[in-house]
Amino acid sequence: MSLLDKIIYNLPEVAAPKQKRLSFKEKLKWTLITLILFFVLGLIPLYGLGQNALQQFEFLSVILGASFGSIISLGIGPIVTASIVLQLLNGSGIVKFDLTTHEGKQRFQGIQKILAILFIILEGFIYVGMGGLSPAAGVSNGILIFQLFLGGVLIMFMDEVISKWGFSNGISLFIAAGVSQSIFVQALNPLPSPNNPSIASGAIPALFQSLSLGDPQTAGLMLAALVATVLVFLIVVYTQSMKVEIPLSFGRVRGHGIRWPLNFFYTSNIPVILTAALVANVQLFARLLYNWGFPIFGSFAGNTPVSGLASWLYAPNLVDNIIQGSFTLSMLGQAGAYLLFFMGGSVLFSYFWVQTAGLDARSQAKQIMSSGLQIPGFRKDQRVLERLLQRYIGPLTIMGGIAVGLLASLADLTGALGSGTGILLTVMIVYRLYEEIAQQHMMDMNPMMRRFMGK
Repeated sequence: MSLLDKIIYNLPEVAAPKQKRLSFKEKLKWTLITLILFFVLGLIPLYGLGQNALQQFEFLSVILGASFGSIISLGIGPIVTASIVLQLLNGSGIVKFDLTTHEGKQRFQGIQKILAILFIILEGFIYVGMGGLSPAAGVSNGILIFQLFLGGVLIMFMDEVISKWGFSNGISLFIAAGVSQSIFVQALNPLPSPNNPSIASGAIPALFQSLSLGDPQTAGLMLAALVATVLVFLIVVYTQSMKVEIPLSFGRVRGHGIRWPLNFFYTSNIPVILTAALVANVQLFARLLYNWGFPIFGSFAGNTPVSGLASWLYAPNLVDNIIQGSFTLSMLGQAGAYLLFFMGGSVLFSYFWVQTAGLDARSQAKQIMSSGLQIPGFRKDQRVLERLLQRYIGPLTIMGGIAVGLLASLADLTGALGSGTGILLTVMIVYRLYEEIAQQHMMDMNPMMRRFMGK
């Protein structure tokens, strides 16, 4: 056994359930406990924290599942960054894993956990060392870094708890929880806005107050944000239900069959999570480097990047700028670059995710054959089924990645509450969670269905 394998074997992990199938109540219990713990950790401030320069990036903290200034200031950033790096290495062939075997999957997951721990330490040093989270007088940097490390490790294990004992996965649920909280506050907060004390911070009370005060511009801005939020929600719900259904029949039971669904968003929300996290990390590190006197990724005017890579990966609020009369052609160029990057990143991560998550045609054909299903009118051969599935899975991977990237980036450009990407992710996560809960309930009620699905 190599040194790397020994490290992977001895890594601490959340024990998997001993029983083959967990009940609906058991999964719901652990999901709710972990989500409550996530919100509680977000309320625990870092001991000895002085200046919090990251507090102004609240819109990025939502995507990273973080609460800047709390013990979980790193959020899911290190975990997602580790996943991005490993998928790029595996997809490019620099490091190759045999994900068709149990040992290969275990090695892949173990190395991803090691990378996540290393990124937790690295990002903790960067956040504190570059002045993003500065210690108060008399407090050493090490105390803040240790707290960030502790919070990052807790998030990593909480993700494991949900993945093994709950519904969906921790990364998705933490994003959905943060976005939901942000939308609720931005829509209904009755407290005065710091920029305009005469108007409430929440969009709905601010809309009525600005109308009563005869301020049509502010009313237009609030109305545009609310309309954009509702439109993004409706479009995502509609597109989420789009799918291709392949008719299959039971080999031993004539006249009976099912339809095997392949969703238009074949890789679901994973490509957008990875792309959005990558953009958020670039923006954060660009600001930290700029504050440190090294504008490698661009310079800033206030909270807005005005040059360099950071400015091209920044989504200008086109609707607000049009209403305020400050729209320029340079914003259109920024918007175009943002759209192209999101679509390209989503396609790239869609392709890599299909290969690493067992969603490729070969894995799907093997799963269908093991369930005793076959294509009506074709001989029972896995290679035949694999060729048929490849006709759909290949185009769906590319088209779904383009569509989800385009939808996310357009939603960001409209200035929807909680960020357009956040709303898209939340709707997709909740929709997927609903499907998983419905499937779990169906299997609890119907033992025959449970045996058919191999649960």
